[in-house]
Amino acid sequence: MPSDVLRIALPLPLPRLFDYLAPGGDPMGPDDIGRRVRVPFGPRELVGVVAATGPAAADAPALREAVAWLDPAPLLHGELLATCRWLARYLHVPAGEVFATALPAALRRGEPLPDTTAWGWALTAAGANAVAGLRNGARPRRLAEALRKGAVAEDLLDDRIDGWRTAARSLEERGFALRVAIEAAATVTAQPGPAPNAGQAAALEALRAAEGFAPVLLEGVTGSGKTEVYLQAIAERCLAHGRQALVLVPEIGLTPQMLARFRARLGVPVHALHSGLNDGERARAWAAAWRGEAQVIVGTRSAVFAPLPKPGLIVVDEEHDGSYKQQDGIRYHARDVALVRGKALDVPVLLGSATPSLETLHNARAGRHAHLRLRERAGEAKPPRVRVLDVRKRPLQAGLSEELLAAVRTALDGGGQVLVFKNRRGYAPVLLCHDCGWSAACPRCSTPERAVPMTVHAGGRRLQCHHCGTRRPVPMACPDCASLALQPQGVGTERIEELLAARFGDVPVLRIDSASTRRRDGLARELAKLDDGPGILVGTQMLAKGHDLPKLVLVCVVGIDEGLFSADFRASEKLAQLLIQVSGRAGRAERPGEVLLQTHHPGHPLLEVLVNGGYRAFADAELGQREAAGFPPFAHMALLRAEAQQAGVPDAFLRAAGEAFNAARGALPPEEARSLLVAGPIPAPMPRRAGMHRAQLLLSSPQRRALHAVLDAVVAGLHALPEARRVRWSLDVDPVDLY
Repeated sequence: MPSDVLRIALPLPLPRLFDYLAPGGDPMGPDDIGRRVRVPFGPRELVGVVAATGPAAADAPALREAVAWLDPAPLLHGELLATCRWLARYLHVPAGEVFATALPAALRRGEPLPDTTAWGWALTAAGANAVAGLRNGARPRRLAEALRKGAVAEDLLDDRIDGWRTAARSLEERGFALRVAIEAAATVTAQPGPAPNAGQAAALEALRAAEGFAPVLLEGVTGSGKTEVYLQAIAERCLAHGRQALVLVPEIGLTPQMLARFRARLGVPVHALHSGLNDGERARAWAAAWRGEAQVIVGTRSAVFAPLPKPGLIVVDEEHDGSYKQQDGIRYHARDVALVRGKALDVPVLLGSATPSLETLHNARAGRHAHLRLRERAGEAKPPRVRVLDVRKRPLQAGLSEELLAAVRTALDGGGQVLVFKNRRGYAPVLLCHDCGWSAACPRCSTPERAVPMTVHAGGRRLQCHHCGTRRPVPMACPDCASLALQPQGVGTERIEELLAARFGDVPVLRIDSASTRRRDGLARELAKLDDGPGILVGTQMLAKGHDLPKLVLVCVVGIDEGLFSADFRASEKLAQLLIQVSGRAGRAERPGEVLLQTHHPGHPLLEVLVNGGYRAFADAELGQREAAGFPPFAHMALLRAEAQQAGVPDAFLRAAGEAFNAARGALPPEEARSLLVAGPIPAPMPRRAGMHRAQLLLSSPQRRALHAVLDAVVAGLHALPEARRVRWSLDVDPVDLY
């Protein structure tokens, strides 16, 4: 019997480690912790991470030998390894799944840590002589002209020339260009930035004074220049001292714009990490960070796991955004992980937002975060004027009033650009039979008690469920009564786009939603079509986040009424943030902006508070209501979800889990036991989705310690419940919604 074994975390939903012998009988020890290793598991092989080493149990069965080491040294070590272990404990999930989440897909598959040589393109002697003969205006000609003065890095070509890779291959085939390794330090020339205004200067001075770990909320009105503060803080705290900066942004669509600005200003290569890249690109960026070569990393949620051997600063832009919360698999919140990493790395964490989450605002008011404010827009820009349009008893065309359409015409005639915001993609939300009342419902999400409508797409030719993705063509006639009177009801972005294109045919009308921007860099491509002339953008919440549209003078917000009456306790916060963010797109340059809020409920308290008092007044009122109701940030929650194909099965599992939680609650001190709520099982707000029946169990406590004590005592044992074999279940600690 061997005296030592490798205890390996595998990417499996099981709360345990698996013991193996070292490959080839190699000696093992603590220095192996964090190394990847390939192991046999049943009839297949898996890639795991060594979580511990130690003596084998006296009664252990014969162990299998690991197949091979995949790294000469630990890939996960130091702070990043400790953060992953903390996250596994906090979320009560297997360590192997957390380790897998922290690694790019290529490394999860066992591929070696990739080479991180900086590559660019250069003209050959033949290419330099052939530039004039290439077709004028074509991409190969544009690329050749960009390379005339010397090699250019690939990331800079990404910013400068759309579709340059196809042109590069064309030049390479003719012997006019070749791919070359270049010096990373010579790839970018820094550009000077504007002098900071008084608010920015005060924020930068406070950051200069910060020592070690310092969580800082930078609350700035839209257009106040928060990104400029990020840039100067990175230059001063990181680049000047050879340290690394990690910048998180909420959406892939924001990344190209942010990358271009950072590369132009900072004078160093800026590495991207987001799901829009292929597996090889993500692995190379992660490897560059791991080796300390990437000084600035910009990415979305998963970039929070980028290694930082030379840490200097972590920035979370638009920290309030819900996309920082992972909603499947390992349900982590990137903002919270960033704060944990900042504390472990002993560096400041800068949380930027015009509309901070109530959790972050509460922490700032309690003194747990420093609070910096930018109260003025940068430059000469002024806050937009906000008007509420009462459309009760008014005729509407595709959901738009004549007063709104007239304002659009005025803005266009003045040479400005217009954003019409509707947070519902598709042509119409419902297809209805005018004769019998039949409506198109999703067969995989509907129940006898609750029909889930399918959204009409493609100008009325296709039905699609936005919950499970089911698609089907629009029927030729009503399935119930055979009538031909099938009519789309309601309004989506496609229908608004159709009306505006017909009404304002003299200007471009562009629709910006997840369907129209599916291609890589699709959002940047669409926005580039507007150029500097007048035009109209029709978009969803994708356009509310961080985009700088200097020619935008009018924002029209339509269809907000459904968000005013949601049962979700966070609905008011989300709607207030969305309205403030989308309104902030207007008037960001020298021209004044205007915002029109079209509604059937002009006297709704939420609208009155936002229009008259702004986000600060809303937050004050909402925090008071949350405290009275015992909701976050004044309580800590965990949501146990279960789903199965058979009705009633999720409830049976959750009842057994509820009994276990209640038994564990009895071991708490009396006061903590009384304050811990175990509610359920209850139907999920959407009781059926994609053919699965769904239910949930809610745990809530004012004390985080009490909640986690109960979770520690129960969660690992849930896997062994007889009912667990019949359901798919997950635990969400600190849920951002109750769905």
